Amino acid sequence: MKILLVDDDQLDREMVVRALNRSDLNAHISEAVTVDQGLEMYAANSYDMVLLDYQLPQRNGIEMILELRNETKDNSIAIVMMSSSEDEELSLACIRAGAQDFLLKSEISSARLRRALIHASTRFELEKKLYNTYKKVKLLAETDSLTGLANRYYFDESLKQVLTLNTRSQQQTALLLFDLDNFKVVNDSFGHDVGDLLLKKVVLRIKSCLRGNETFARLGGDEFGIMLNDLSSSDQAGQVARRIVTVLHKPFEIASAFLQTTVSVGIAIFPENGKTSEVLFKHADIAMYRAKNNGRNQICFFEEEMQKKFYLRIKTEAELRVALVEQQLLLFYQPVINPENNQIVGFEALIRWQVGDELRTPDQFIDVAEETRLIVPIGEWVMEEAISTLARWNRKYNQVLTMAINVSAHQLCDRHFVEKLNSSLIKHKVPAELIDIEVTETALLKETEEARSALMAIDQLKCRLSLDDFGTGYSSVSHLRNYPISVMKIDKSLIPVDETDMKNIALVEGLVSMASILGLEIVAEGVETPYQVSLCHLFNITHVQGYFYSKPKRRKDIENEYLNNNVIYVDLMSENEDEH
Repeated sequence: MKILLVDDDQLDREMVVRALNRSDLNAHISEAVTVDQGLEMYAANSYDMVLLDYQLPQRNGIEMILELRNETKDNSIAIVMMSSSEDEELSLACIRAGAQDFLLKSEISSARLRRALIHASTRFELEKKLYNTYKKVKLLAETDSLTGLANRYYFDESLKQVLTLNTRSQQQTALLLFDLDNFKVVNDSFGHDVGDLLLKKVVLRIKSCLRGNETFARLGGDEFGIMLNDLSSSDQAGQVARRIVTVLHKPFEIASAFLQTTVSVGIAIFPENGKTSEVLFKHADIAMYRAKNNGRNQICFFEEEMQKKFYLRIKTEAELRVALVEQQLLLFYQPVINPENNQIVGFEALIRWQVGDELRTPDQFIDVAEETRLIVPIGEWVMEEAISTLARWNRKYNQVLTMAINVSAHQLCDRHFVEKLNSSLIKHKVPAELIDIEVTETALLKETEEARSALMAIDQLKCRLSLDDFGTGYSSVSHLRNYPISVMKIDKSLIPVDETDMKNIALVEGLVSMASILGLEIVAEGVETPYQVSLCHLFNITHVQGYFYSKPKRRKDIENEYLNNNVIYVDLMSENEDEH
């Protein structure tokens, strides 16, 4: 074992060397007396371990650790810090900086030193594996698997950083949002495979008219974003947008067909149209939809008058209030399946809004509910209805089923939320461990002290916490470490469609590996094909949801099809016949 010993006290160095020589580590020791000398020797040689004194001349040991961790060889060596001080805060500071262990010099012996070095080396290897898995997953999570562009998460973070830097200088930054006009028609007419090919070709063509210093990202579906920094005038943004509109004018030849597509572009300028990324996004989005309303294939800069769009939001809010009073809201339930035996182990409660003959899905009203905080009373109703239904099913059918309930950031910040959750559990005599409280990564990104307290209180109730839609662009491994998360739900957009979808296969494999290390249960959402089922088997994913097994259904349909016969399994043949 090659060891770099950094200590300015000769007697202490001699003591450490004697202890090492008496061990069976076969240590080869190099000595340095200052941080700078130690860094020079580290850069010129290869070592297995650094033994580092905290109290050094000019610069202390923590400063050396920080420099070592910032070097290109940052994760290639284990570090043990030594000190004469018994200050517990100092030892914690050393560990936080990147050391694997902390030794008091007064306690150093051959056996103690040997044990510390072996433990530090082992701990370092485990940390490195976890860190490398994290880096792999992070890289995949920041990249759109279809186009190779940055994804929403990376784009959002980049925009926030740029605006923070430009706040003082007031340097202009432009946000361009655009999507393909009538892209749904392409998917419906030619299939999603052709739609995906079209997206790839569109991206290549747009790249050809960019200069390379722009941040270009796929935000989701057929929606894209471009950030232009250091503008001399807002017209530069208009020039880029016009090049994009022009370059897409020529039809695309795909699968022996010529497809014509256009884009609607909305532009918002920092700081004139917004001083935060959230406001800038909102205004660029308003401008984009104005471009669509103007006839598509348009470029539109945000103007204050576009705020009129929010009157529609007010109308939706008023209708939602009526819906709560007149009981227009209802719950559908989608089974959660053990794919080994097609057994139903639980359900997820999914809200719908019945307006006359129209059944509205959450994407049509949840955003308004969030913005107006109507999500709080709506969420209370969902929670009460879902827990009541679970109690009825488990009691009537002698089952032990679970229920997943989606909870928003606003609900978590409501100081009565946990109290009402507990009250509902007691009222309906439902064990807390049968309830999965699902929160999205977006909700965790809006972290507040109230939300953090609520999550901890939910965990104390013994309800399970699920991280929903993991990997949709906001992924952060820190959420899995900082919160009492028990379940990771992999978003359906990441479930590979076939064996050629190599990036998503690698991403799912990485997520499963990370979840295993962290002791998390995985639920795969959006499972629709036999291939996806087989992949879940391959990766030992024990819980799945998706149309392959069952679409979301009303309570009475769940009872009639799955529960009344007291046989809780999915009849795949029956499901397939229903679909056809």
